[in-house]
Amino acid sequence: MPVDVLTEIEIRRPRAEVAAYASDPDNATAWYVNIKAVEWKSPRPAVAGSRVAFTAAFLGRRLSYTYEVREVVPGERFVMSTAEGPFPMETTYIWEDAPGGGTRMRLRNRGEPAGFSKVAAPLMATAMRRANRKDLARLKSILESGGSGG
Repeated sequence: MPVDVLTEIEIRRPRAEVAAYASDPDNATAWYVNIKAVEWKSPRPAVAGSRVAFTAAFLGRRLSYTYEVREVVPGERFVMSTAEGPFPMETTYIWEDAPGGGTRMRLRNRGEPAGFSKVAAPLMATAMRRANRKDLARLKSILESGGSGG
């Protein structure tokens, strides 16, 4: 059973600012609740082909995986994917202008669980949706309070 979770939020900050902050893996531990560590496996900044390792806690488990950046369209789209672990996944960020000068950000995670994860796919989708909502709310709070450092 494939998992495809789409979450979105409106952030009262310019699109270029939201996109620059969200697409920088160095900021992931600040706004992703479950990401505990980030390690670059290739030179900064993130470009197509860049590899970044993440350590996360999800559903009571510690996960380590390396994402490869697939596509970068500054201010519009950022796509990365991993084929590692029990849950190969693609993560996509999309940014659009929102009324009043803000930004609508979409966060999409999709993948095809293998092994035991396949049985747990419905639970995983629900947990991912809940986590993504919290993550986007945290991102919104950071950016709207001026905590992005930019």
